[in-house]
Amino acid sequence: MTDVLSSPVKTRSKGRHRPDIEGLRAVAALLIAVYHIWFGTVSGGVDVFLLLTGFLVTGSLVRTLERGDRIKFGAYWSKVAKRLFPAGAVVLGAVLAGTYLFMPRSQWTEIIGDVQASALYYGNWHLAFGAVDYMAENSAASPVQHFWSLAIQGQFYLVWPLFITAVSLVGVWLGIRVRTAALSAVALVAAGSFGYSLWITSNEPVWAYFDSGARLWELALGGLLALVVTRFALPGALRWAAGWLGLIALVACGFVISDTLPYPGYASLWPTTAAALIILAGAGEAENGRLSANRLLSARPLTWLGGHAFPLFLWHWPVLVFYLEVTDRVRPSLSGGFMVLGVSFLAALATTWVIDGGITRVTTRYKAPIWSLAAGVLFVVPVLVASSLWSQEIDRDRTERLELSSNPMNYPGAAVHLDQELATDLPVLPVYPDTSTVAEDTIEETSDCNAVAADDEMVLCEFGDPDADFTIALVGSSHARHWFNALEAVVERQGWNMVMMTRNACQFSTEIQYRGGEEYTNCTTWNQEVMTELETRDVDAVFGLASLTDPREDKEEHVPDGFLQRWYQLDAMGIDMIAVRDTPRFDFDVPECVDREGASECVADQRDSMAETAPFHHLAEVPDNTSFIDLTGYLCQGGECQGVIGNQLVYYDANHLSYAFSESLGAVLEPHLLEASGQENQADTMLLGSPGVEQAGGEG
Repeated sequence: MTDVLSSPVKTRSKGRHRPDIEGLRAVAALLIAVYHIWFGTVSGGVDVFLLLTGFLVTGSLVRTLERGDRIKFGAYWSKVAKRLFPAGAVVLGAVLAGTYLFMPRSQWTEIIGDVQASALYYGNWHLAFGAVDYMAENSAASPVQHFWSLAIQGQFYLVWPLFITAVSLVGVWLGIRVRTAALSAVALVAAGSFGYSLWITSNEPVWAYFDSGARLWELALGGLLALVVTRFALPGALRWAAGWLGLIALVACGFVISDTLPYPGYASLWPTTAAALIILAGAGEAENGRLSANRLLSARPLTWLGGHAFPLFLWHWPVLVFYLEVTDRVRPSLSGGFMVLGVSFLAALATTWVIDGGITRVTTRYKAPIWSLAAGVLFVVPVLVASSLWSQEIDRDRTERLELSSNPMNYPGAAVHLDQELATDLPVLPVYPDTSTVAEDTIEETSDCNAVAADDEMVLCEFGDPDADFTIALVGSSHARHWFNALEAVVERQGWNMVMMTRNACQFSTEIQYRGGEEYTNCTTWNQEVMTELETRDVDAVFGLASLTDPREDKEEHVPDGFLQRWYQLDAMGIDMIAVRDTPRFDFDVPECVDREGASECVADQRDSMAETAPFHHLAEVPDNTSFIDLTGYLCQGGECQGVIGNQLVYYDANHLSYAFSESLGAVLEPHLLEASGQENQADTMLLGSPGVEQAGGEG
């Protein structure tokens, strides 16, 4: 066991029992549940939990050192493991079971990864790197998404004893009292973290929400309160006012802080300041007045509920997510919300009973820290084992489907429209790719060759023969990117060279574009860099979008003016433009629909996202270098767009082609691409009579 010497200053410091702190925990847990269930907004309750963790941990550690005792790291961390691991593991195990029973297969892999990250206490970084928006619609949220705050607390428990110990040793070396040294060091941490929080929140708000560094100041603020509160006592009237002001402000937090306000940043000062006022109002030896907020928080019902606040917090979110999934709702009704709250509360009571009545009772017979650690690990290991075995089973199923897909008669994809006999005799098979992995697999196909919205630099990749006589550039947003597999198939068969330059949510256009209501400056820069690259490279043709079906434009499918201007610029550079019509969009997630309803039910009306006729037909003038390709007929039949075609899953979400179906479009795209690029004489796979190529200004 590792321990260190404490300060030689031996004071008999002792923390006064604060029942109002337990009541504050209860209020925080209730606010989190209520605002999540009925309003879907930030409640401030998590910020209170973080502050209270810093308050209780820092106070306990410093008092230990002031007494002249040692911080025994092994014993300390073992107790933390026994306190945190069992309850968390019980909920995570239940989430795995609930995911299998209630969630669509398309979400299984992601949720399994979330559960594993949560069990190992790096869930916040897992979400940050995944760029998950915590306040997205609950129906699409992970049932363990709320474990991010538990991960931050776990990381704090691991690091903070080491930090306080190091500070105390420096204090001894400088001849400074433990509390004074700790106060200075914790204040520096709080100031540095808060400054970082403001910066990262303004630049990367989604990342900042889960960033331990952006949240550390809240824990450190709690630590500062713990170090000063024993020597701080407000006058009676001011205590009363501070307590009620803090409690009212905390309850109102969810109404004051809107979803559009970057968080944490400045906004997180509201709940943390409110909690600090409540803590300060209850400081000192004087009893709280009968009508004070702290007396209310010290009431037996609230202190009792505070003892169950942790499991209530853990349970409310997965119960809510499963309820919304089963009822197909975005937000619970009033009665449904009370049912969610009631089930969560009963589950919290049962969890406390199982853990305190079983694990705690057994381990108290054994004093060695290893028993406390074993009690926590005993719960976590089965969760990790079960999730790993489930992942392996999904991988085996994916491998089986991959083997079946090697036979084009089983999974022809878009080619099913080219052979009537094939369409008639198509066997009934599970869809390919697997709905549980299609998104990950598709994105990984070009993840290293695509710039995401936050990237400052352009990303460029080359495919095919670099010495080929013909080079084509794939340029545009994600709706250009999802043609990659189709284009790559043609490039390989024809022996061409392909350059890929794509960027998420950024059109190849001369117009200023916006993202999240603000100018998308990275997109503007990217467009300039792409044009420079095209000027310096020997590119024969650019392949990109001819229209936009983006519903956020609040208009039907159209050709942006910026597209047309880009085509004229390419014409002046002597580069051909091969513009493909945009693909349809669904108002639901296609893989989830296939899991729930079956392939035949997952169709969308073509008119919901696409114009009656391709909008480029109506352009008055088009440069001579531009040719249009419209393959809508291979995606939609009789005005209905299918989510599954030729046993292949067409989309990996609501509007992006899966890698497999995109590849199957290669055979369909090839003759049109050859004609549009003037390479017809190289065609060895020409599909006679297939519609699709339209020269500039004509119907094709």
